[in-house]
Amino acid sequence: MIKVVVVEDNDTIREGLKILIDGTDGFSCVGVYSSYESMIKELELLIPDILLMDIGLPGINGIEGIKQVKTLLPDLTILVLTIYEENDLLFEALCAGASGYLVKMTPPAKFLETIQDAFNGGSSMNAKIAMSIIEKFKSRGNILTSEEKEILSELVAGSNFKAITDSMQISPESLKFHLRDIYKKLHFNSQLSIKIGVPQGKII
Repeated sequence: MIKVVVVEDNDTIREGLKILIDGTDGFSCVGVYSSYESMIKELELLIPDILLMDIGLPGINGIEGIKQVKTLLPDLTILVLTIYEENDLLFEALCAGASGYLVKMTPPAKFLETIQDAFNGGSSMNAKIAMSIIEKFKSRGNILTSEEKEILSELVAGSNFKAITDSMQISPESLKFHLRDIYKKLHFNSQLSIKIGVPQGKII
């Protein structure tokens, strides 16, 4: 059973997600909240597998919320709920510690599939995010492996996941784990930048 917590300030979307998740075998929505502040008081008691977090929350926003949650529960998988996939705030959220994202208007079957993939260690990524990651790591030497660089280049070129697995002759599972490791390095790099005093958002 995949236990999910939803933090979304839109009542209709929040309740719709609860119905979708609870109505699907193998999934359980263990908590729904309209703000970060109301959720964080109970998060450790709920012990979720997946946290779905809206970016544009009232009060403490999603990006700051992700940072605080990762400090409290560093191994928790967080997916960002977003309206637009092409959004600079989405990249900031991934740098903050999110493991992927979900566009709110995603069809139900694909929505649940993305949650399942995240639970199994996979991550989503679009061309703009791939380019941003390449730029962020450009001066960081060998932080990315040759396989990771190839995957990012393929994504920037517009290749979908199937085309990448065919081109690189790797399994879908291997691709998912490569993407997961790229995000982990992105999180670490961003946290390191903050600790040594590099302004957030600056390409390093």
